[in-house]
Amino acid sequence: MTHPRSSAGQGKLSHFAVALLFTTGLAAGASQAKAAEGIFDEMRFGATTSIGDGDNHESGVFPSFTIFFDPLGADTATGIAEKILRPRIHAGASIATSSSGVNEIYGGFSWDAELTDRLFLELGAGATVHDGDLNDDGTSGPKLGCRLLFREYAAAGYRFDDHWNLSATVEHASNANLCNGPNDGLTRAGLMLGYKF
Repeated sequence: MTHPRSSAGQGKLSHFAVALLFTTGLAAGASQAKAAEGIFDEMRFGATTSIGDGDNHESGVFPSFTIFFDPLGADTATGIAEKILRPRIHAGASIATSSSGVNEIYGGFSWDAELTDRLFLELGAGATVHDGDLNDDGTSGPKLGCRLLFREYAAAGYRFDDHWNLSATVEHASNANLCNGPNDGLTRAGLMLGYKF
């Protein structure tokens, strides 16, 4: 049996969504102004959907925006050790479109591996802050135990040219049982369209 979120949760959700939209708008506006200066390495837009089962499933889709920075020179790294020691930095947000969905703001490190001139793999690890339910309160959706979670993702992509790429992603966030409470986790998959500066 599913239950809607409480009105207090919906108020929290709307405040979070407004802050998230404002932050995303600032990032998008800043990217246009600063892209020529080489601040940003890449931007990706797309959407994911929950692939969790049972009570862990979130309904709806999750429009996502991720921005990548390359202050360590990952693009010029050679050799496996250098590539590992010089990751890109990413930051982004994911917005829920349903009451059982969870909004996220996330960041971390990303490592790329070129398979061919066009095909690439990518792994990322970091953390996310979310507005989901922490404890089982009778509502639908995952119960996450604490506000800050570990987040990891994997992507396989195709570069159309020097700027545009498309990637299929799968991502997971959980508390690794370090919180007092449930650890249902968030597991999603989707597509992201990227533009590399």
